Amino acid sequence: MSKTLAKALKTEPLKSEDAKWIRLVLTTYKDPLGKERTWEYAERQTRPVSSPVDAVGIVAIIDLPSGPEIVLQRQYRPPVNAVCIEIPAGLVDEGETPEQAAVRELKEETGYVGEASMPTSIMLNGTNSYSNPGFCNTNLKMIHMTIDMNKPENQNPQPELEENEFIEVFTLPLKSLFSQCEIWEREGYALDARVATLAEGIEMAKRWKL
Repeated sequence: MSKTLAKALKTEPLKSEDAKWIRLVLTTYKDPLGKERTWEYAERQTRPVSSPVDAVGIVAIIDLPSGPEIVLQRQYRPPVNAVCIEIPAGLVDEGETPEQAAVRELKEETGYVGEASMPTSIMLNGTNSYSNPGFCNTNLKMIHMTIDMNKPENQNPQPELEENEFIEVFTLPLKSLFSQCEIWEREGYALDARVATLAEGIEMAKRWKL
């Protein structure tokens, strides 16, 4: 994936009527002083009626004798024209809970079968997160999962990728995530904000002995 042939060939404006996944919105609002203002942003068009969130991000941990490892992915992302380092993630389908979507997406993207490592009530009722609330309304829930490598289905995991998905799955010792992010940046990879935030959180916990 580091020598991928994928690259952007052309970039052009997209008409609203031709957009499948997003649309541009102009909203009029009052600021804290009562003054009327406008704001333009992108809005996702695929959020299920039954779900309060668009997607899930999956923090999947393999608990090994040598220490916990996190499941990560590399894939080319056209909007940034670069190979990104990401956690498994995906959209919630109609009728699914975020937890159910996380189990399905983890299996599809990595081949691993995971289990929720936090109580269901926390995951389903926890706070939604917005990756860029000044630009778009898309939101997600972070679902924490553990992968039991003693299970037969995890002995030889096989992703179930769609025709247009090119995902390279790998694992990394959790304790090395921050230092490895610095290496990836030097190598020209783009870091998904969720990966970078996890790495920063682990580093802060170390420094402040939390």
